[in-house]
Amino acid sequence: MGGLIILFGCQKPDRPFLVSESFDFKKAETLLYQMKNDSAFYYFDRVATGSKDSLEVAMAYNYMASIQSDAGDYYGAQESLTTSLKFLDERKKHNYNCLASDYNELGMTSSKLKNFDSAIGYFDLALRFSDDKNYLLIILNNKANAYREKGAFMQALVLYQQVLKQKKPEGKGYARLLTNMANAKWLQDPGYDAAPELLKALQIRKFAKDLRGQHSSYAHLADYYSQSKPDSGLIYAHRMYSIAHQLNNPDGQLDALQKLIRLSPAVDAKQYFSRYEQLNDSLQTARNAAKNQFALIRYHTKKNEADNLKLQRDNSEKRYQLIQQSIRFYSTLIVFIFLIIVASLWYKRRKQQSEQEKQDAIRESQRKTSKKVHDTLANDIYRIMKRIQHDVTLDRTWLVDNIDEVYERARDISYEINKTTDDNSFHEKISELLKSFATETTKVILVGNSEELWKKVSGVCKLELKYILQELMVNMQKHSKAENVVIRFDAQAGQHSITYIDDGIGLPTGDFPKNGLTNTGNRINLIGGQITFDSCPGKGLQIQLVFPTA
Repeated sequence: MGGLIILFGCQKPDRPFLVSESFDFKKAETLLYQMKNDSAFYYFDRVATGSKDSLEVAMAYNYMASIQSDAGDYYGAQESLTTSLKFLDERKKHNYNCLASDYNELGMTSSKLKNFDSAIGYFDLALRFSDDKNYLLIILNNKANAYREKGAFMQALVLYQQVLKQKKPEGKGYARLLTNMANAKWLQDPGYDAAPELLKALQIRKFAKDLRGQHSSYAHLADYYSQSKPDSGLIYAHRMYSIAHQLNNPDGQLDALQKLIRLSPAVDAKQYFSRYEQLNDSLQTARNAAKNQFALIRYHTKKNEADNLKLQRDNSEKRYQLIQQSIRFYSTLIVFIFLIIVASLWYKRRKQQSEQEKQDAIRESQRKTSKKVHDTLANDIYRIMKRIQHDVTLDRTWLVDNIDEVYERARDISYEINKTTDDNSFHEKISELLKSFATETTKVILVGNSEELWKKVSGVCKLELKYILQELMVNMQKHSKAENVVIRFDAQAGQHSITYIDDGIGLPTGDFPKNGLTNTGNRINLIGGQITFDSCPGKGLQIQLVFPTA
């Protein structure tokens, strides 16, 4: 038994280097911990092909490799791991944990494919990138196992001793190490009495209820007693087979059946051989269906070929490149500086022009408002005052009707004025508006809706954006059938953006745009912004609004 350790994923438990995880990634992890490997693999694949976070993509491929390795698809696992490495940068410290895990997994799959020299090289790379003490001990143990399986027992024992010095004599890890060391010593010297250490490790594993560990212990004990005490070896082989059944481990069952065939009487051995053939045929059929078994070979072949071609091209063109490099550099620098100057002047002029237009619009609005107040309210109020002063028989109904009319016009003018005023609590009103569309079946999530973001947005722009967002939410509630809606607010230099995303049915083909969405486009145009729709029927809707700051 190899005693190799399988670790799912690239990360420590708290994963401090990952800023955020996608919905699919979290769902995949949950399914994996529920032992629903097929479903977990599906969602990890979605992350690997859809995420824009290179570290998250690398982690997804690492998880996929672990699932493939667990299913016996070692070549497929190697392909996923080499793909994971392509998304990692050895110069970035926060990539180290994933790099260490990738190389450790490559070492384990290589060991399972009996490529022990390759495995040892991968374990050395894993040690290079791991700075976690516990994980370093795991990698050293795996490297020692590779040496042991290779038959290099002295190298294996040196590493086991190195790990033992840093391990407390308790727990699953200590039992695993004790078993591996005893097995290596016995393989090196068949006369070595390994029984006390093997039995001690078995007792630790029983106390910890470690079924996988017990399976390993029974396997080593069956091998150890197979020559000196065949009856004891047979008992341990039976226990090994029983544990393998509980774990639903077909490889473990095959290993146990091999021992039972070797140690059992002829009549029983025939029955075990029949079971072995059936199980082995079924297992091989499943593994033969695995795809891309030569991915790692193709990867290394193509990489070496590309490196060789690049080296030849570099040698033949080196002198020419040196001559042309200076010319290209200085030409590019001059053009770049010129473009920066032109762009800066254009932007400054455009900003001044835009600011002037806004100020002119404000002054014109103030002038119109002032004129309307003078023409409609002041004169009417003056007329009513004069009537009250000189008409002693003034009709009360006439007075009420005239004052009510003046009030209505004053309210209209007040509304027009308020349309262009800023509101320090606008982010709260937007939050209240959008979350009012949440229901028991639809979750609404806001990201980045802060008071600071809205300070640089004009009053007119705020009002139009309010109606735009309201129109989007109404359309969502009427048509999308979405369960999750995310609205993200982002502040950038010179402009802001609002991104609306839902997981509904999207916009059906031939039915786009609707009237409401057309009105939304008109409103965003009025404030000098842009709107972009991204939808596929049945796969949700994404809308991005981009608008200038004040």
